[in-house]
Amino acid sequence: MLESRQIREIKTVLVVDDQEVNRDVLGAILEDDYHVLYAENGAEAIERIREYMNTLSIVLLDLYMPVMNGFEVLERMKEDDMMSRIPVIVLTSEKTAELKALQMGASDFITKPLDMHEVILARVGRIIELSEGKKLISAAEHDRLTGLYTKNFFFEYAERILRVVKDCTYDAVVVNIQQFHMINELKGRKFGDQVLCAVAQEIREFLNRTGGIASRLEADRFYIFCEHQEDYGALLSRLEQSANSQGEGTVIRLRMGVNVFQEGDTPVLMFDHARTACNLSRGDFQTPLVFYDDDLRNREILHQKLLYGLEAALEEGQFQVYYQPKYNIQTDPPRLVSAEALVRWKHPELGMVSPGEFIPLFERKGVISEVDNYVWQTAAKDVRKWREQYDSALPVSVNLSRTDMFDTTLPARLNRLILNNGLNYSDIKLEVTETAYTDDADHVLEVISGLRGQGFEIEMDDFGSGYSSLNMLSEMPIDVLKMDMKFVRNIEMSETDFRLVKLIIDIAKYLRLKVVAEGVETEGQLSLLKNAGCDLVQGYYFSRPVPADEFEEMIRTDLALERK
Repeated sequence: MLESRQIREIKTVLVVDDQEVNRDVLGAILEDDYHVLYAENGAEAIERIREYMNTLSIVLLDLYMPVMNGFEVLERMKEDDMMSRIPVIVLTSEKTAELKALQMGASDFITKPLDMHEVILARVGRIIELSEGKKLISAAEHDRLTGLYTKNFFFEYAERILRVVKDCTYDAVVVNIQQFHMINELKGRKFGDQVLCAVAQEIREFLNRTGGIASRLEADRFYIFCEHQEDYGALLSRLEQSANSQGEGTVIRLRMGVNVFQEGDTPVLMFDHARTACNLSRGDFQTPLVFYDDDLRNREILHQKLLYGLEAALEEGQFQVYYQPKYNIQTDPPRLVSAEALVRWKHPELGMVSPGEFIPLFERKGVISEVDNYVWQTAAKDVRKWREQYDSALPVSVNLSRTDMFDTTLPARLNRLILNNGLNYSDIKLEVTETAYTDDADHVLEVISGLRGQGFEIEMDDFGSGYSSLNMLSEMPIDVLKMDMKFVRNIEMSETDFRLVKLIIDIAKYLRLKVVAEGVETEGQLSLLKNAGCDLVQGYYFSRPVPADEFEEMIRTDLALERK
Protein backbone atom coordinates (compact mmCIF):
# COMPACT_ATOMS: atom_id res chain seq x y z
CA MET A 1 0.00 0.00 0.00
CA LEU A 2 1.22 3.50 -0.82
CA GLU A 3 1.12 5.48 2.45
CA SER A 4 0.04 9.14 2.35
CA ARG A 5 3.31 10.24 3.90
CA GLN A 6 5.09 8.97 0.78
CA ILE A 7 3.30 11.57 -1.38
CA ARG A 8 4.53 15.14 -1.06
CA GLU A 9 1.14 16.71 -1.73
CA ILE A 10 -2.47 15.57 -1.80
CA LYS A 11 -3.34 14.35 -5.29
CA THR A 12 -6.77 14.69 -6.88
CA VAL A 13 -8.61 11.62 -8.14
CA LEU A 14 -11.78 11.57 -10.24
CA VAL A 15 -14.06 8.57 -9.75
CA VAL A 16 -16.52 8.05 -12.63
CA ASP A 17 -19.26 5.43 -12.10
CA ASP A 18 -23.02 5.47 -12.53
CA GLN A 19 -23.49 3.19 -9.50
CA GLU A 20 -23.55 5.11 -6.23
CA VAL A 21 -22.38 2.07 -4.26
CA ASN A 22 -19.23 1.82 -6.42
CA ARG A 23 -18.53 5.53 -5.97
CA ASP A 24 -18.91 5.14 -2.20
CA VAL A 25 -16.62 2.10 -2.09
CA LEU A 26 -13.88 3.82 -4.07
CA GLY A 27 -14.28 7.00 -2.05
CA ALA A 28 -13.84 5.09 1.19
CA ILE A 29 -10.68 3.44 -0.16
CA LEU A 30 -9.10 6.64 -1.51
CA GLU A 31 -10.24 9.50 0.71
CA ASP A 32 -7.54 9.08 3.37
CA ASP A 33 -4.80 9.59 0.78
CA TYR A 34 -6.38 11.65 -1.99
CA HIS A 35 -8.80 14.46 -2.72
CA VAL A 36 -11.64 12.58 -4.44
CA LEU A 37 -14.03 14.01 -7.07
CA TYR A 38 -17.05 12.16 -8.47
CA ALA A 39 -19.00 11.93 -11.72
CA GLU A 40 -22.08 9.80 -12.50
CA ASN A 41 -21.57 9.46 -16.28
CA GLY A 42 -19.15 10.17 -19.07
CA ALA A 43 -20.49 13.59 -19.97
CA GLU A 44 -20.17 14.78 -16.39
CA ALA A 45 -16.69 13.24 -16.27
CA ILE A 46 -15.53 15.33 -19.25
CA GLU A 47 -16.80 18.47 -17.54
CA ARG A 48 -14.98 17.59 -14.32
CA ILE A 49 -11.75 16.79 -16.19
CA ARG A 50 -11.85 20.17 -17.93
CA GLU A 51 -12.62 21.95 -14.67
CA TYR A 52 -9.74 20.32 -12.76
CA MET A 53 -7.38 19.91 -15.71
CA ASN A 54 -4.35 21.38 -13.95
CA THR A 55 -4.72 19.51 -10.65
CA LEU A 56 -6.23 16.17 -11.61
CA SER A 57 -3.79 13.29 -11.16
CA ILE A 58 -5.82 10.29 -12.33
CA VAL A 59 -9.26 9.14 -13.48
CA LEU A 60 -10.94 5.92 -12.34
CA LEU A 61 -13.41 5.25 -15.12
CA ASP A 62 -16.32 2.83 -15.38
CA LEU A 63 -16.82 1.63 -18.96
CA TYR A 64 -20.56 1.08 -19.07
CA MET A 65 -22.63 4.16 -18.12
CA PRO A 66 -25.59 6.11 -19.47
CA VAL A 67 -25.33 9.43 -21.39
CA MET A 68 -21.70 8.76 -22.36
CA ASN A 69 -19.86 5.48 -21.74
CA GLY A 70 -16.26 5.02 -20.72
CA PHE A 71 -15.03 4.21 -24.22
CA GLU A 72 -16.36 7.53 -25.46
CA VAL A 73 -14.62 9.28 -22.57
CA LEU A 74 -11.33 7.63 -23.53
CA GLU A 75 -11.84 8.72 -27.12
CA ARG A 76 -12.55 12.36 -26.09
CA MET A 77 -9.53 12.44 -23.82
CA LYS A 78 -7.31 10.95 -26.52
CA GLU A 79 -8.30 13.73 -28.93
CA ASP A 80 -7.42 16.52 -26.47
CA ASP A 81 -3.72 17.23 -25.89
CA MET A 82 -4.20 18.31 -22.29
CA MET A 83 -6.67 15.59 -21.26
CA SER A 84 -4.60 12.88 -22.94
CA ARG A 85 -1.88 13.51 -20.39
CA ILE A 86 -4.07 12.39 -17.49
CA PRO A 87 -3.75 8.63 -16.79
CA VAL A 88 -6.92 6.52 -16.65
CA ILE A 89 -7.63 3.29 -14.81
CA VAL A 90 -10.74 1.59 -16.18
CA LEU A 91 -13.23 -0.24 -13.96
CA THR A 92 -14.89 -3.25 -15.54
CA SER A 93 -16.26 -6.70 -14.85
CA GLU A 94 -15.94 -7.81 -18.49
CA LYS A 95 -12.60 -9.33 -19.44
CA THR A 96 -13.14 -8.66 -23.16
CA ALA A 97 -13.31 -4.92 -22.50
CA GLU A 98 -9.92 -4.71 -20.79
CA LEU A 99 -7.76 -5.07 -23.89
CA LYS A 100 -9.90 -2.67 -25.91
CA ALA A 101 -9.63 -0.03 -23.18
CA LEU A 102 -5.86 -0.45 -22.98
CA GLN A 103 -5.59 -0.09 -26.75
CA MET A 104 -7.59 3.15 -26.53
CA GLY A 105 -5.10 4.65 -24.09
CA ALA A 106 -6.11 3.44 -20.64
CA SER A 107 -3.19 3.03 -18.24
CA ASP A 108 -4.42 0.03 -16.30
CA PHE A 109 -7.60 -1.72 -15.21
CA ILE A 110 -9.28 -2.81 -11.99
CA THR A 111 -11.71 -5.70 -12.16
CA LYS A 112 -15.08 -5.44 -10.42
CA PRO A 113 -16.29 -6.20 -7.82
CA LEU A 114 -14.17 -3.67 -5.97
CA ASP A 115 -13.18 -5.84 -3.01
CA MET A 116 -9.36 -5.74 -3.15
CA HIS A 117 -8.89 -2.43 -1.34
CA GLU A 118 -5.11 -2.56 -0.92
CA VAL A 119 -4.61 -3.58 -4.55
CA ILE A 120 -6.75 -0.66 -5.76
CA LEU A 121 -4.92 1.83 -3.58
CA ALA A 122 -1.52 0.50 -4.62
CA ARG A 123 -2.36 0.63 -8.33
CA VAL A 124 -3.66 4.18 -8.12
CA GLY A 125 -0.54 5.27 -6.26
CA ARG A 126 1.81 3.62 -8.71
CA ILE A 127 0.08 4.97 -11.81
CA ILE A 128 0.22 8.49 -10.37
CA GLU A 129 3.88 8.03 -9.48
CA LEU A 130 4.67 6.89 -13.01
CA SER A 131 2.72 9.70 -14.65
CA GLU A 132 4.51 12.47 -12.77
CA GLY A 133 7.06 14.37 -14.78
CA LYS A 134 4.85 13.95 -17.86
CA LYS A 135 5.69 10.26 -18.14
CA LEU A 136 2.35 8.76 -19.23
CA ILE A 137 1.15 5.24 -19.79
CA SER A 138 -0.47 4.84 -23.19
CA ALA A 139 -1.37 2.08 -25.59
CA ALA A 140 2.22 2.20 -26.83
CA GLU A 141 3.32 0.73 -23.49
CA HIS A 142 1.12 -2.34 -23.92
CA ASP A 143 1.67 -5.48 -25.95
CA ARG A 144 -0.95 -5.36 -28.71
CA LEU A 145 -1.82 -9.04 -28.48
CA THR A 146 -2.11 -9.60 -24.73
CA GLY A 147 -2.50 -6.09 -23.28
CA LEU A 148 0.38 -6.66 -20.86
CA TYR A 149 3.12 -4.06 -20.56
CA THR A 150 5.96 -3.78 -23.03
CA LYS A 151 9.50 -4.57 -21.90
CA ASN A 152 10.91 -1.06 -21.45
CA PHE A 153 7.86 0.31 -19.67
CA PHE A 154 7.59 -2.79 -17.50
CA PHE A 155 11.12 -2.39 -16.13
CA GLU A 156 10.68 1.35 -15.54
CA TYR A 157 7.42 0.65 -13.70
CA ALA A 158 9.07 -2.08 -11.60
CA GLU A 159 11.94 0.22 -10.64
CA ARG A 160 9.50 2.87 -9.46
CA ILE A 161 7.58 0.32 -7.44
CA LEU A 162 10.77 -0.63 -5.60
CA ARG A 163 11.51 3.02 -4.90
CA VAL A 164 8.02 3.92 -3.68
CA VAL A 165 6.75 0.79 -1.92
CA LYS A 166 8.89 0.11 1.15
CA ASP A 167 6.65 -2.17 3.17
CA CYS A 168 6.32 -5.09 0.74
CA THR A 169 8.63 -7.76 -0.70
CA TYR A 170 8.43 -8.28 -4.45
CA ASP A 171 9.40 -11.33 -6.48
CA ALA A 172 10.50 -11.65 -10.10
CA VAL A 173 8.74 -14.48 -11.91
CA VAL A 174 9.52 -15.69 -15.42
CA VAL A 175 7.06 -17.97 -17.20
CA ASN A 176 7.90 -19.70 -20.46
CA ILE A 177 5.79 -21.92 -22.70
CA GLN A 178 7.69 -25.10 -23.53
CA GLN A 179 8.27 -25.71 -27.26
CA PHE A 180 6.01 -22.83 -28.26
CA HIS A 181 7.43 -22.70 -31.78
CA MET A 182 6.22 -26.26 -32.30
CA ILE A 183 2.72 -25.26 -31.13
CA ASN A 184 2.69 -22.54 -33.79
CA GLU A 185 3.94 -24.92 -36.45
CA LEU A 186 1.52 -27.73 -35.63
CA LYS A 187 -1.61 -25.72 -34.76
CA GLY A 188 -1.04 -22.42 -36.51
CA ARG A 189 -0.27 -18.92 -35.29
CA LYS A 190 -3.92 -18.13 -34.53
CA PHE A 191 -4.07 -20.99 -32.02
CA GLY A 192 -0.72 -19.91 -30.58
CA ASP A 193 -2.06 -16.39 -30.08
CA GLN A 194 -5.10 -17.81 -28.28
CA VAL A 195 -2.78 -19.67 -25.90
CA LEU A 196 -0.76 -16.51 -25.21
CA CYS A 197 -3.91 -14.49 -24.52
CA ALA A 198 -5.25 -17.20 -22.19
CA VAL A 199 -2.03 -17.20 -20.16
CA ALA A 200 -1.98 -13.38 -20.09
CA GLN A 201 -5.57 -13.27 -18.85
CA GLU A 202 -4.80 -15.69 -16.02
CA ILE A 203 -1.79 -13.53 -15.09
CA ARG A 204 -4.03 -10.44 -14.97
CA GLU A 205 -6.51 -12.21 -12.70
CA PHE A 206 -3.65 -13.29 -10.44
CA LEU A 207 -2.30 -9.73 -10.22
CA ASN A 208 -5.74 -8.32 -9.60
CA ARG A 209 -5.85 -10.44 -6.45
CA THR A 210 -2.28 -9.94 -5.31
CA GLY A 211 -0.97 -6.71 -6.79
CA GLY A 212 1.84 -6.33 -9.28
CA ILE A 213 2.55 -5.87 -12.98
CA ALA A 214 3.33 -8.14 -15.92
CA SER A 215 4.86 -8.05 -19.38
CA ARG A 216 5.16 -10.31 -22.39
CA LEU A 217 8.75 -10.46 -23.62
CA GLU A 218 9.51 -12.20 -26.88
CA ALA A 219 6.98 -14.65 -28.27
CA ASP A 220 6.40 -17.01 -25.38
CA ARG A 221 7.96 -15.50 -22.25
CA PHE A 222 6.08 -13.62 -19.54
CA TYR A 223 7.56 -11.53 -16.74
CA ILE A 224 5.59 -11.03 -13.51
CA PHE A 225 6.63 -8.56 -10.80
CA CYS A 226 4.38 -9.29 -7.84
CA GLU A 227 4.11 -9.24 -4.08
CA HIS A 228 5.77 -12.28 -2.54
CA GLN A 229 3.73 -15.49 -2.68
CA GLU A 230 4.21 -18.72 -0.76
CA ASP A 231 2.81 -21.07 -3.41
CA TYR A 232 4.01 -20.40 -6.94
CA GLY A 233 3.23 -23.98 -7.82
CA ALA A 234 -0.46 -23.10 -7.62
CA LEU A 235 0.05 -20.17 -9.99
CA LEU A 236 1.98 -22.33 -12.45
CA SER A 237 -0.81 -24.91 -12.35
CA ARG A 238 -3.48 -22.28 -13.08
CA LEU A 239 -1.45 -20.82 -15.94
CA GLU A 240 -0.96 -24.26 -17.45
CA GLN A 241 -4.67 -25.02 -17.13
CA SER A 242 -5.52 -21.77 -18.90
CA ALA A 243 -3.08 -22.56 -21.71
CA ASN A 244 -4.62 -26.01 -22.15
CA SER A 245 -8.18 -24.68 -21.99
CA GLN A 246 -7.94 -23.78 -25.68
CA GLY A 247 -8.61 -27.41 -26.54
CA GLU A 248 -7.61 -29.11 -29.81
CA GLY A 249 -5.96 -31.94 -27.90
CA THR A 250 -2.58 -30.23 -27.57
CA VAL A 251 -0.79 -30.76 -24.25
CA ILE A 252 0.91 -27.47 -23.38
CA ARG A 253 3.48 -27.32 -20.60
CA LEU A 254 4.94 -24.27 -18.92
CA ARG A 255 8.04 -23.71 -16.86
CA MET A 256 8.68 -21.05 -14.23
CA GLY A 257 11.67 -19.42 -12.56
CA VAL A 258 11.34 -17.31 -9.40
CA ASN A 259 13.75 -14.89 -7.73
CA VAL A 260 12.86 -13.31 -4.38
CA PHE A 261 14.02 -9.71 -3.86
CA GLN A 262 17.19 -9.16 -1.85
CA GLU A 263 18.51 -5.81 -0.67
CA GLY A 264 20.34 -4.05 -3.48
CA ASP A 265 18.64 -5.96 -6.29
CA THR A 266 17.32 -4.13 -9.33
CA PRO A 267 14.42 -5.44 -11.44
CA VAL A 268 16.79 -6.16 -14.33
CA LEU A 269 19.06 -8.24 -12.10
CA MET A 270 16.12 -10.00 -10.46
CA PHE A 271 14.68 -11.05 -13.80
CA ASP A 272 18.09 -12.14 -15.10
CA HIS A 273 18.24 -14.50 -12.12
CA ALA A 274 14.64 -15.65 -12.56
CA ARG A 275 15.31 -16.35 -16.24
CA THR A 276 18.37 -18.40 -15.30
CA ALA A 277 16.22 -20.47 -12.94
CA CYS A 278 13.51 -20.85 -15.59
CA ASN A 279 16.02 -22.01 -18.21
CA LEU A 280 17.27 -24.75 -15.91
CA SER A 281 13.92 -26.51 -16.25
CA ARG A 282 13.92 -26.36 -20.07
CA GLY A 283 12.66 -29.72 -21.30
CA ASP A 284 12.39 -31.05 -17.73
CA PHE A 285 8.73 -31.82 -17.16
CA GLN A 286 9.44 -33.24 -13.69
CA THR A 287 10.71 -29.95 -12.20
CA PRO A 288 9.00 -27.10 -14.08
CA LEU A 289 9.36 -24.67 -11.14
CA VAL A 290 12.85 -23.55 -10.09
CA PHE A 291 13.81 -20.93 -7.48
CA TYR A 292 16.96 -18.87 -7.80
CA ASP A 293 18.83 -19.63 -4.58
CA ASP A 294 22.36 -19.47 -3.17
CA ASP A 295 23.38 -22.59 -5.08
CA LEU A 296 22.30 -21.04 -8.37
CA ARG A 297 23.89 -17.74 -7.41
CA ASN A 298 27.21 -19.47 -6.72
CA ARG A 299 26.90 -21.41 -9.95
CA GLU A 300 26.37 -18.20 -11.91
CA ILE A 301 29.43 -16.65 -10.27
CA LEU A 302 31.41 -19.76 -11.21
CA HIS A 303 30.20 -19.58 -14.80
CA GLN A 304 31.19 -15.93 -15.05
CA LYS A 305 34.68 -16.78 -13.80
CA LEU A 306 34.96 -19.56 -16.36
CA LEU A 307 33.78 -17.40 -19.24
CA TYR A 308 36.02 -14.49 -18.29
CA GLY A 309 38.93 -16.89 -17.81
CA LEU A 310 38.68 -18.62 -21.19
CA GLU A 311 41.06 -16.31 -23.06
CA ALA A 312 43.75 -16.51 -20.37
CA ALA A 313 43.32 -20.30 -20.15
CA LEU A 314 44.06 -20.67 -23.85
CA GLU A 315 47.02 -18.28 -23.74
CA GLU A 316 48.58 -19.74 -20.59
CA GLY A 317 48.08 -23.43 -21.37
CA GLN A 318 45.63 -24.10 -18.53
CA PHE A 319 43.74 -26.55 -20.71
CA GLN A 320 45.27 -30.01 -20.86
CA VAL A 321 44.49 -32.78 -23.30
CA TYR A 322 44.02 -36.21 -21.75
CA TYR A 323 43.72 -39.47 -23.66
CA GLN A 324 41.47 -42.40 -22.94
CA PRO A 325 42.73 -45.54 -24.70
CA LYS A 326 40.54 -47.74 -26.89
CA TYR A 327 41.34 -51.44 -27.00
CA ASN A 328 40.57 -54.05 -29.62
CA ILE A 329 39.06 -56.85 -27.53
CA GLN A 330 38.83 -59.38 -30.37
CA THR A 331 42.56 -60.01 -30.05
CA ASP A 332 44.15 -62.02 -27.26
CA PRO A 333 45.38 -60.17 -25.32
CA PRO A 334 43.44 -56.93 -26.11
CA ARG A 335 45.56 -54.43 -28.01
CA LEU A 336 45.76 -50.63 -27.81
CA VAL A 337 44.54 -49.33 -31.18
CA SER A 338 43.48 -45.70 -30.66
CA ALA A 339 42.39 -43.11 -28.11
CA GLU A 340 39.88 -40.37 -27.50
CA ALA A 341 41.21 -36.89 -26.79
CA LEU A 342 39.46 -35.24 -23.84
CA VAL A 343 40.00 -31.76 -22.43
CA ARG A 344 40.71 -30.94 -18.79
CA TRP A 345 41.04 -27.50 -17.23
CA LYS A 346 43.52 -26.82 -14.45
CA HIS A 347 42.30 -23.42 -13.29
CA PRO A 348 44.82 -21.34 -11.25
CA GLU A 349 42.13 -20.40 -8.71
CA LEU A 350 39.53 -23.17 -8.91
CA GLY A 351 41.81 -26.16 -9.43
CA MET A 352 40.62 -28.95 -11.75
CA VAL A 353 37.29 -27.87 -13.27
CA SER A 354 34.97 -30.66 -14.39
CA PRO A 355 34.37 -30.80 -18.16
CA GLY A 356 30.71 -31.29 -17.30
CA GLU A 357 30.78 -27.75 -15.90
CA PHE A 358 32.57 -25.76 -18.59
CA ILE A 359 31.83 -27.64 -21.83
CA PRO A 360 28.00 -27.24 -21.72
CA LEU A 361 28.52 -23.61 -20.64
CA PHE A 362 30.83 -22.85 -23.56
CA GLU A 363 28.46 -24.63 -25.93
CA ARG A 364 25.54 -22.46 -24.78
CA LYS A 365 27.63 -19.29 -25.12
CA GLY A 366 28.96 -20.25 -28.54
CA VAL A 367 32.66 -20.26 -27.58
CA ILE A 368 33.31 -24.01 -27.44
CA SER A 369 35.00 -23.92 -30.86
CA GLU A 370 38.00 -22.17 -29.33
CA VAL A 371 38.49 -25.07 -26.92
CA ASP A 372 37.82 -27.63 -29.67
CA ASN A 373 40.48 -26.06 -31.86
CA TYR A 374 43.00 -26.21 -29.00
CA VAL A 375 42.28 -29.91 -28.48
CA TRP A 376 42.57 -30.66 -32.21
CA GLN A 377 45.91 -28.86 -32.51
CA THR A 378 47.34 -30.55 -29.42
CA ALA A 379 46.13 -34.00 -30.45
CA ALA A 380 47.53 -33.61 -33.97
CA LYS A 381 50.96 -32.63 -32.60
CA ASP A 382 50.96 -35.59 -30.20
CA VAL A 383 49.97 -38.05 -32.94
CA ARG A 384 52.79 -36.73 -35.13
CA LYS A 385 55.26 -37.01 -32.24
CA TRP A 386 54.27 -40.62 -31.47
CA ARG A 387 54.50 -41.59 -35.11
CA GLU A 388 57.98 -40.12 -35.44
CA GLN A 389 59.20 -41.52 -32.11
CA TYR A 390 57.66 -44.99 -32.18
CA ASP A 391 56.91 -45.53 -35.87
CA SER A 392 53.37 -46.38 -34.81
CA ALA A 393 50.19 -45.13 -36.45
CA LEU A 394 47.88 -44.66 -33.46
CA PRO A 395 44.84 -42.56 -34.45
CA VAL A 396 43.13 -40.21 -32.01
CA SER A 397 39.45 -39.26 -31.97
CA VAL A 398 38.51 -35.62 -31.39
CA ASN A 399 35.07 -34.19 -30.70
CA LEU A 400 33.12 -31.89 -32.99
CA SER A 401 30.58 -29.74 -31.16
CA ARG A 402 27.24 -28.57 -32.52
CA THR A 403 28.75 -25.11 -32.88
CA ASP A 404 31.48 -26.50 -35.12
CA MET A 405 28.81 -27.96 -37.41
CA PHE A 406 27.66 -24.47 -38.35
CA ASP A 407 31.12 -23.01 -38.92
CA THR A 408 31.59 -22.65 -42.67
CA THR A 409 35.38 -22.76 -42.24
CA LEU A 410 35.31 -26.19 -40.54
CA PRO A 411 36.37 -28.31 -43.57
CA ALA A 412 39.24 -25.93 -44.36
CA ARG A 413 40.39 -25.81 -40.73
CA LEU A 414 40.47 -29.59 -40.42
CA ASN A 415 42.20 -29.91 -43.77
CA ARG A 416 44.96 -27.52 -42.61
CA LEU A 417 45.23 -29.49 -39.37
CA ILE A 418 46.12 -32.61 -41.31
CA LEU A 419 48.45 -30.96 -43.82
CA ASN A 420 50.33 -28.74 -41.35
CA ASN A 421 51.13 -31.73 -39.14
CA GLY A 422 52.05 -34.11 -41.94
CA LEU A 423 49.28 -36.57 -41.01
CA ASN A 424 46.93 -38.83 -42.91
CA TYR A 425 43.20 -38.25 -42.69
CA SER A 426 42.91 -41.60 -40.95
CA ASP A 427 45.09 -40.33 -38.08
CA ILE A 428 42.39 -38.00 -36.75
CA LYS A 429 38.92 -39.44 -36.27
CA LEU A 430 35.94 -37.13 -35.79
CA GLU A 431 33.38 -37.82 -33.07
CA VAL A 432 29.94 -36.27 -33.39
CA THR A 433 27.34 -36.80 -30.64
CA GLU A 434 24.08 -38.43 -31.60
CA THR A 435 22.10 -35.38 -30.44
CA ALA A 436 23.97 -33.16 -32.94
CA TYR A 437 22.23 -35.05 -35.75
CA THR A 438 18.84 -33.89 -34.47
CA ASP A 439 19.72 -30.16 -34.72
CA ASP A 440 19.06 -29.15 -38.34
CA ALA A 441 19.69 -32.73 -39.39
CA ASP A 442 19.95 -31.98 -43.13
CA HIS A 443 22.71 -29.45 -42.59
CA VAL A 444 24.66 -31.68 -40.19
CA LEU A 445 24.41 -34.64 -42.56
CA GLU A 446 25.70 -32.47 -45.40
CA VAL A 447 28.69 -31.29 -43.34
CA ILE A 448 29.52 -34.79 -42.10
CA SER A 449 29.23 -36.24 -45.62
CA GLY A 450 31.67 -33.64 -46.87
CA LEU A 451 34.21 -34.41 -44.13
CA ARG A 452 33.87 -38.11 -44.73
CA GLY A 453 34.43 -37.46 -48.42
CA GLN A 454 37.73 -35.75 -47.54
CA GLY A 455 38.86 -38.99 -45.91
CA PHE A 456 37.98 -38.51 -42.24
CA GLU A 457 36.51 -41.43 -40.32
CA ILE A 458 33.30 -40.42 -38.54
CA GLU A 459 32.24 -41.81 -35.17
CA MET A 460 28.76 -41.32 -33.73
CA ASP A 461 29.36 -40.67 -30.05
CA ASP A 462 26.93 -41.43 -27.20
CA PHE A 463 24.59 -43.49 -29.38
CA GLY A 464 21.41 -44.13 -27.40
CA SER A 465 21.55 -40.90 -25.39
CA GLY A 466 19.35 -39.01 -27.86
CA TYR A 467 16.30 -39.73 -29.95
CA SER A 468 17.56 -41.29 -33.16
CA SER A 469 16.18 -44.66 -34.13
CA LEU A 470 18.09 -47.68 -35.29
CA ASN A 471 16.78 -47.46 -38.84
CA MET A 472 18.26 -43.92 -39.13
CA LEU A 473 21.73 -45.43 -38.98
CA SER A 474 21.51 -46.51 -42.62
CA GLU A 475 21.09 -42.86 -43.65
CA MET A 476 23.94 -41.45 -41.58
CA PRO A 477 27.44 -41.06 -43.05
CA ILE A 478 29.33 -42.73 -40.19
CA ASP A 479 31.96 -45.43 -39.81
CA VAL A 480 31.90 -46.18 -36.09
CA LEU A 481 29.09 -46.45 -33.56
CA LYS A 482 29.94 -45.65 -29.95
CA MET A 483 27.36 -47.09 -27.55
CA ASP A 484 26.53 -44.82 -24.63
CA MET A 485 27.80 -46.20 -21.34
CA LYS A 486 24.26 -46.57 -19.97
CA PHE A 487 23.82 -49.60 -22.26
CA VAL A 488 26.88 -51.32 -20.84
CA ARG A 489 26.30 -50.52 -17.18
CA ASN A 490 23.77 -53.28 -16.40
CA ILE A 491 24.52 -56.01 -18.93
CA GLU A 492 25.85 -58.36 -16.25
CA MET A 493 22.64 -58.11 -14.20
CA SER A 494 20.01 -57.61 -16.88
CA GLU A 495 19.37 -60.08 -19.68
CA THR A 496 17.21 -57.48 -21.41
CA ASP A 497 20.00 -54.91 -21.42
CA PHE A 498 22.46 -57.45 -22.78
CA ARG A 499 20.06 -58.46 -25.55
CA LEU A 500 19.66 -54.81 -26.51
CA VAL A 501 23.44 -54.39 -26.68
CA LYS A 502 23.69 -57.56 -28.80
CA LEU A 503 20.99 -56.24 -31.12
CA ILE A 504 22.81 -52.93 -31.59
CA ILE A 505 26.06 -54.76 -32.34
CA ASP A 506 24.35 -57.06 -34.86
CA ILE A 507 22.68 -54.16 -36.68
CA ALA A 508 25.96 -52.23 -36.75
CA LYS A 509 27.74 -55.26 -38.20
CA TYR A 510 25.02 -55.60 -40.84
CA LEU A 511 25.60 -51.95 -41.78
CA ARG A 512 29.39 -52.54 -41.76
CA LEU A 513 29.95 -50.23 -38.83
CA LYS A 514 32.51 -50.82 -36.13
CA VAL A 515 31.24 -50.68 -32.54
CA VAL A 516 32.92 -49.07 -29.56
CA ALA A 517 31.47 -49.71 -26.09
CA GLU A 518 32.01 -46.86 -23.62
CA GLY A 519 32.18 -47.13 -19.85
CA VAL A 520 33.51 -50.69 -19.53
CA GLU A 521 34.56 -51.19 -15.93
CA THR A 522 34.49 -54.92 -15.14
CA GLU A 523 35.89 -58.14 -16.53
CA GLY A 524 32.33 -59.50 -16.78
CA GLN A 525 31.25 -56.66 -19.01
CA LEU A 526 34.34 -57.12 -21.15
CA SER A 527 33.68 -60.83 -21.59
CA LEU A 528 30.04 -60.35 -22.57
CA LEU A 529 30.93 -57.63 -25.08
CA LYS A 530 33.67 -59.74 -26.64
CA ASN A 531 31.35 -62.71 -27.04
CA ALA A 532 28.69 -60.43 -28.55
CA GLY A 533 31.14 -59.32 -31.26
CA CYS A 534 31.96 -55.82 -30.02
CA ASP A 535 35.14 -54.53 -31.67
CA LEU A 536 36.55 -51.89 -29.34
CA VAL A 537 36.03 -50.75 -25.76
CA GLN A 538 37.10 -47.87 -23.60
CA GLY A 539 36.56 -47.38 -19.91
CA TYR A 540 38.08 -47.63 -16.47
CA TYR A 541 38.64 -51.40 -16.81
CA PHE A 542 41.63 -50.53 -18.96
CA SER A 543 42.33 -46.93 -17.97
CA ARG A 544 40.86 -43.61 -16.97
CA PRO A 545 41.73 -40.65 -19.24
CA VAL A 546 45.42 -39.84 -18.67
CA PRO A 547 47.86 -37.04 -19.59
CA ALA A 548 49.93 -37.39 -22.75
CA ASP A 549 53.06 -38.64 -20.97
CA GLU A 550 51.16 -41.47 -19.26
CA PHE A 551 49.45 -42.42 -22.50
CA GLU A 552 52.85 -42.49 -24.17
CA GLU A 553 53.92 -45.07 -21.61
CA MET A 554 50.91 -47.19 -22.63
CA ILE A 555 52.10 -47.01 -26.23
CA ARG A 556 55.54 -48.28 -25.21
CA THR A 557 53.98 -51.10 -23.17
CA ASP A 558 51.79 -52.18 -26.07
CA LEU A 559 54.71 -52.09 -28.52
CA ALA A 560 56.77 -54.24 -26.16
CA LEU A 561 53.89 -56.73 -26.03
CA GLU A 562 53.83 -56.85 -29.85
CA ARG A 563 57.52 -57.72 -30.04
CA LYS A 564 57.15 -60.76 -27.79
